[in-house]
This record gives sequence, C-alpha cells and structure tokens, in this order.
Amino acid sequence: MDIDKELEAIFADPLLKMSKEEESLFDIPQDMRRVIAKKKADYIAQHKLCENFGDYKPLFAKVHRELKQGLRSLVKITKTATLAEGRFYFVSGQMLLLEKIGELKKSSNFLPDARTRCIYENGTESDILLQTLRKNVVGDGYAVTELQENSNGKFFGNSEITVEDNVTGYIYVLSSLSQDPAIKEVKHLYKIGFSTNTVEQRIANAENEPTYLMAPVKIQASYKVVNMNSQKFEDLIHQLLKPVQFQVSVFDDKGVEHQPQEWFVVPLPVVDVIIQKIMDGSIVGYTYNPTLECLEKRIVKEKSTFDTTGLKILTLNIKKEYFDEIMRGEKKIEYRELKQTTLNKYTYLNETDGKRYLRRYDAIRLFVGYHKDRESALIQVKNITYHQGVVEYHLGQEL
Repeated sequence: MDIDKELEAIFADPLLKMSKEEESLFDIPQDMRRVIAKKKADYIAQHKLCENFGDYKPLFAKVHRELKQGLRSLVKITKTATLAEGRFYFVSGQMLLLEKIGELKKSSNFLPDARTRCIYENGTESDILLQTLRKNVVGDGYAVTELQENSNGKFFGNSEITVEDNVTGYIYVLSSLSQDPAIKEVKHLYKIGFSTNTVEQRIANAENEPTYLMAPVKIQASYKVVNMNSQKFEDLIHQLLKPVQFQVSVFDDKGVEHQPQEWFVVPLPVVDVIIQKIMDGSIVGYTYNPTLECLEKRIVKEKSTFDTTGLKILTLNIKKEYFDEIMRGEKKIEYRELKQTTLNKYTYLNETDGKRYLRRYDAIRLFVGYHKDRESALIQVKNITYHQGVVEYHLGQEL
C-alpha cells in the first residue's frame, strides 16, 4: 500500500474542494487582524535579569523591615488609582519597585499608558505596560504606603495624665520562658493583655497559671492607659489578630486542660504599632496581613448620599472578579438564571391575565460575599430583558 498516493487521492477528492466563497469564511477581517497584531506586539514585556540589582536589593530589604516595624503598611488600591514612580507594590506576593514610567500615550481604553521599568525583588526587571501593571496590582496585589515617621508621644506617661483622666489599667506584652519545645520554638510568640493591677503584680504567679502557659514570662512592654475599657481593648486585639492566635493546650497542676486565648504570633514592632493605633483610635482602619507580617490599610468607601427614595432596588451577591469588572465598566450585563426559588424575586404574576412578567428595578445593590466589611455598590439598571431562562440586567452608571 502506497500511503502517499492514498493521501493524494483523499485530498484530491472533489468533496474537499472549496469555492472562493467558502474559502473566504476562513479569512480574518482586516480590523481583527490589526487587533491581533496589536495584542501580539503588546506582549513583549518579559522578565529579564536586572544587571544592576545590587543597587536595589538594600531598598527591598529596607521596605520589608519597615513593614514589619509598622512604619509602612499595605493598602488595596482602587480601579481608579494612579501608580507612581518610585513607589513599591506587591503582585502575587512579590514586591516590585516602579522605577520609571515612559512617555504616556492614550491606550485603546483611552487611559494613559506607557512602558515602565519595574524592578522585582527576585532580581529581575520588566518593561510591563503601566495599565497592565495597575490591573495586576488591583486584582492580586497591594500598594506600599509611604514611610511614616515614629511618633514621639506613643503612649500616656505619668506627666501626661491629668486629674480628670481615669487611669484604668495597663496594657502589657509578654514573651514566654517556657521550656516546652512546642512553645519555646515558636518565633514572635507574645501575650497581649490588659490588667487593672501593675504588670509585675499580675504575673507574679505566672508559672502556676494556665493563661501564662504554666511558665514564667518576660515583660516586653507595658503601658499605663487612661479612660479605656478593658473589654473593648481585648475585643479589638482578638478581632485584629484572630488569624494568628496561638492554638495550644496546657494543663494546670490538677491536670485540667486549658486553651489560653491571648497569645499571638506577630512581630513585636507590629504589636507596638497596633497598641499605638488602639490608643489613638485609628486601628479600626487596619487589618493584619499574616502572610507579609504587617498591617494592611482598609479602604473604607464613603457612604453614598444618593437619594434612593421611591426607587425599586434589587439586592444581589456577586463574586469579587465580576464586581470589579462591573466597576471598571467592562461588564455591562448581569445575568441571573430564572429558577423556582427565584421566580418571585425576578418576576411577578399578573392577576389580570394570569401571565408572568419581569419585575422592574431602577437599580441593583451589589455585595461581594457575606462578611461584615464587604464591598458594595449601587448600580443603575437601564433595561431588563429575558432570554432562554435567563434574566438580563443591563447596567448603567454607579449611583
């Protein structure tokens, strides 16, 4: 059997011949070719070795150190944020320095764009487009705040307390002197608590108390505080540091098991800054990032002053990725499948003719997830359509 001849015979079959009209179906229109060519041209940015990385390596070490000292913090940037030369950012857990922004030009979405020079802490560099970098930081990263100087008046000293102040107790930070390997080998392990007595009095019997891990402790820091409720302090600490709460069981001298709740795995300089921010009330604007061991600024969106009186508003939960697409104006339609359980939410029964019709809504209030501090937005609904079991909400501007 001659395979070459058989293949020739197959390809010579009249059934495989195409007319010019049929061949044109496989042609790519010129406008699409330009888009494809542009996309290919834009994907030039690749990581390469940074030959003068020695000039930047100490800077990365310094910023990491300042993050752990609480002199800098992380912050999630919004879709409208502008990236700046000389600033540090994180993308997918890696720090980078936006060293230079080239000549700005309008991109296809009319935003200013340019080639950049980005230095990465792994010793590479890239000329990634500014808008691509911004999108990456918004989607999976942080900006690093500028350096904050240490405050000289961190805590209340005796000279600062007036007769009107109510000295309510002491905040203390302790480290354990336990010889138990499960405790001794844990780095950055501290107990943060509040006492109405002096710290020395409070820890006098530490080796016999489960809350101190049945071992002596060392005072790392203590602060006299005024006009502070101990329960409020403990609630703030536990809420902020719950992700790094040390889980351990200890047994008292009677063999009873205990699980102490006030021990946390967090660097001491960060503890110091946390207590400062509790004292001045600013801690409500921060969370703790366990991965990077530093504080993270929370973005608190200003409450909308838009008057919704008389408007019909649909409330929906949505995934973060789709929420961001809507906020960027990339996603214009929100789809909802019509199910038995959602029938009355998206439609209503007209008693006059016995038919179902789509409920009319003026706006949709979108929520990301179900947690307390979730992102939300009120979005105008321009039109509502229905197609093959799916309700389509055509979206307008943010209200």
